Amino acid sequence: MVLAFLPKSSNFFDLFDKQVDYAIEAALHLKEIAARGMVDEHAGQKMRDIEHAGDDVAHAIIDQLNKTFITPFDREDIHVLAKELDDVIDMIHTIVNRLMVYKLTGVNKNLVEFARVIELSVRAVAHAVKGLRNLKNLKSITEACVEVNRLENVGDSMRDKVLLELFETEKDPIGVIKWKEVYEDAETVLDICEDVVHVVQSILVKQA
Repeated sequence: MVLAFLPKSSNFFDLFDKQVDYAIEAALHLKEIAARGMVDEHAGQKMRDIEHAGDDVAHAIIDQLNKTFITPFDREDIHVLAKELDDVIDMIHTIVNRLMVYKLTGVNKNLVEFARVIELSVRAVAHAVKGLRNLKNLKSITEACVEVNRLENVGDSMRDKVLLELFETEKDPIGVIKWKEVYEDAETVLDICEDVVHVVQSILVKQA
């Protein structure tokens, strides 16, 4: 395969590893917040710090791309992969920010479940992306991609279920608007995770 003949000095793989590690950190932080049922200033600042660190890595990948003639895989795929991973972190940050701005407090069982599924999906994304370093792990990468696709379908079903419940039980129209946005953002994270593995699958096809 092409990757086997490329210089090992390229740090794209290291940068992508860092980026997915920040995505996992963001997902874990959301999970902690959902379990605690509130976002204080400390928790909000921690999420902002993770988001900024993720941005820095995304910028470093693009900067490296502009300086590198030989890349481990298609330049456009590197660019899109960096952007989609950054979008995962950004959307998790958006959820946390909404919880804080909207002053949504109390443990919400639906958000707790969404956070759990998001963590599983982000971990599967990380497994797939880190696997690109060595395509001998093709089966493992493919299985991770399938898992992300499965979890996106789970997210679709969850969104429909929790919105139906919200519309039937929440009497405050403002509360409906607030939670509807949070739930839809949570499902969007899973959509973006699926977008990431679509890029991974495209890379696998091109390197086959």
